[in-house]
Amino acid sequence: MPLDYPSLADSGRPMNILLVDDERDTRTVARLALQRLGGFTVTEAASGRDALAAAARARPDAVILDVMMPEMDGLEVLATLRTCPDTAGLPVMFLTATVMPEELARLHALGALAILQKPFEPRQFAADVRAALSGRAHARPT
Repeated sequence: MPLDYPSLADSGRPMNILLVDDERDTRTVARLALQRLGGFTVTEAASGRDALAAAARARPDAVILDVMMPEMDGLEVLATLRTCPDTAGLPVMFLTATVMPEELARLHALGALAILQKPFEPRQFAADVRAALSGRAHARPT
């Protein structure tokens, strides 16, 4: 059952997005798009374990989480985030190359605010994230 998130994108301050992906190139392109085109502040993490530490340290407004990562995948990270009171309500958008309907349905069921498709169009990426955070789009693949 998807979680109900308040509208975050229109709060008047730059939102801090925790961007988690084990691929450096993906993080770089996504970070640049989010910062330059979306006006977001971005905290990066290269692994699930780094993401948990960064979430505690940076107190992000939302998380963009790669599904497939070594050691600790995105689903494990989400489950751990949901067990901590400080991160339990964080809006999470999954970033994935998977387009199989059953996998997308599974991510929706876990409470994904949005599912962002890899590869993504950098010029559209920040707009899709902002739309998801403002409630104008729900789980719309890019």
